[in-house]
Amino acid sequence: MKTEKEKMLAGEYFNPLDKELSEERLAARKLLHELNHNPPENLQQQKEITRKLLPNSHKATFIQPPFYCDYGYNIRTGKGVFFNFNCTLLDLAVIEIGEQTMFGPNVQIYTAVHPTNAEKRATHIEKGKPIHIGKNVWIGGNVTICPGVRIGDKSIIGAGSVVTKDIPANVMAAGNPCKVIKELG
Repeated sequence: MKTEKEKMLAGEYFNPLDKELSEERLAARKLLHELNHNPPENLQQQKEITRKLLPNSHKATFIQPPFYCDYGYNIRTGKGVFFNFNCTLLDLAVIEIGEQTMFGPNVQIYTAVHPTNAEKRATHIEKGKPIHIGKNVWIGGNVTICPGVRIGDKSIIGAGSVVTKDIPANVMAAGNPCKVIKELG
């Protein structure tokens, strides 16, 4: 029989109130508290906290606090990824981000999916769908990226967009729902 964490990592419905998962979220919140309350002049300590919080990310990932996530270990970034102020990543599934990708302030990335059936939803079960964001992508401020989405390399997502479906490489896309506006040369 699978543990709730094994179910979560497999993309199956799981109970997020499970003891092991609750402890892991608490550990992440403690690191987030340290990161978000770290003196701004202490960049070395910020880097150390970021490496602990995001152990599967490149060491050259930069976060401009405040920053929020569920677990941290499901966030995988390439070299040179930048998160501006107030980004929130619900990482109960893998969030993979290619190198040199930049996020504006208030970006929200959600992997969480809840049952559409009200009785099942009342049990608090959930599952996650992975998100993949390519290399050299620019995500504007206040963008929301929904579960299961893929964004191709070198694309730009305009500020305020809600990305509900895959976006190909080398395009500018914007809107709610986010749609391709033009191809980029």
